[in-house]
Amino acid sequence: MLARLAFRINTQLERVFPEQRLFLKSDYGTHFLRLRPATQALISVITGLGLAWTIVATAILMMETIGAGSARDQSLRQSQVFERRLGELSADRDLRLQEATQAQERFSEALEQVSEMQEMLLASEDRRRELETGIEVIQNTLRRTIKERDEARAEIARLTLALDQHGEGTATEMGRVHDTAATLEFLTGALADTARERDAGAAETAAVRDEMLALQDAIRADKARNDAIFAKLEEAVTVSMEPLDKMFRSVGLDPDDLIASVRKGYSGQGGPLSPITVSTSGVPLSAEEQRANAILKELDEMNLYRMAAFKVPLGMPVKSAVRFTSGFGGRNDPLGRGYRQHEGQDLAGDYGTAIYATADGVVTYAGWENGYGRLIKVKHAFGIETRYAHLSQIRVEVGQRVSRGDKIGDMGNSGRSTGTHLHYEVRLGGSAVNPLKFIKAASNVF
Repeated sequence: MLARLAFRINTQLERVFPEQRLFLKSDYGTHFLRLRPATQALISVITGLGLAWTIVATAILMMETIGAGSARDQSLRQSQVFERRLGELSADRDLRLQEATQAQERFSEALEQVSEMQEMLLASEDRRRELETGIEVIQNTLRRTIKERDEARAEIARLTLALDQHGEGTATEMGRVHDTAATLEFLTGALADTARERDAGAAETAAVRDEMLALQDAIRADKARNDAIFAKLEEAVTVSMEPLDKMFRSVGLDPDDLIASVRKGYSGQGGPLSPITVSTSGVPLSAEEQRANAILKELDEMNLYRMAAFKVPLGMPVKSAVRFTSGFGGRNDPLGRGYRQHEGQDLAGDYGTAIYATADGVVTYAGWENGYGRLIKVKHAFGIETRYAHLSQIRVEVGQRVSRGDKIGDMGNSGRSTGTHLHYEVRLGGSAVNPLKFIKAASNVF
């Protein structure tokens, strides 16, 4: 049965692969090797499979090479964008701080002008009241003087009539008449002076009233201008604060705790911006002063956010091109020890690639550790720790303070590793968290 099947297969294949004989000649004779059609077909299939495998392997290798180049360029662009965005944010923060300072100065000047205007208004009001009181006194005196003048004129007429009737009078009566006439002349002059003072007082009152109306218009204009400045500052602060607040929340950090921690460690009382204080006598602040204090508080918080950003490990620990390999979470162990938890992010690159600190901190470990190989641990603020493993070279010492962007080691293949790469960990409160959250949070904002 098998012989028949083999015969039929050879018969069918002989159309494509005719039987071949290879003659081998040696000193001891001539031999030949017979290649049946089935044998030739099997050799062709094996050769085709090998060629297909070679093509597929070459394509995969080329795709990985192209992918590595793309990841390298993307990482470089993200780093440049991060640095540029951080510079723009710092410049924007400085600009907002300058605008707030100028607004505070303008607001202080406006307060001084308002205070002076209020003092002038109070003085004008007091002067107006004094003038009104003086005018009233003058009017009362004037009425009394007119009454006395009329009485004196009546008395003069009566005395004149009596003299005409009797044709004679005593020297005493004539003297009294002259005194009355002199008194009348004096009262007439005093009355004219009082009338002039009254007219002058009325003109001065009208001038004070006009000045008071002009001051009220100026106060309303200053208030409208201050409202516009405050609205613009409040909008700018809100736009700048929202992405920062979102960035810290996305990596599991409470912005309120961050601000409290940075403020606690800041040496200046009240931070770089102090609230407005006008009086220490317990007088409550006006609405404008409370609004200015709210803006200054938010600017202070934005400055504290900027300080916190340098203390949190945001961004990439390498600046050259790398390829993201094993990520955070469960995976099959590369050395064949089953399914295990991977507590970091692997970044594959060239041997000796520079490794940089991702935030300000203190080196707490720099040496060999089983599994990690050459390992560096950096302690940061807010209970955060970063780890850099499988290094070929360690360039820091325990207790050394490092800043964001400082070179701390070189990429290698030490420890439990299958190839050159960096094992990068971020730990929060002692527990490992996904480092990509911190990398992506920075790239989304900066």
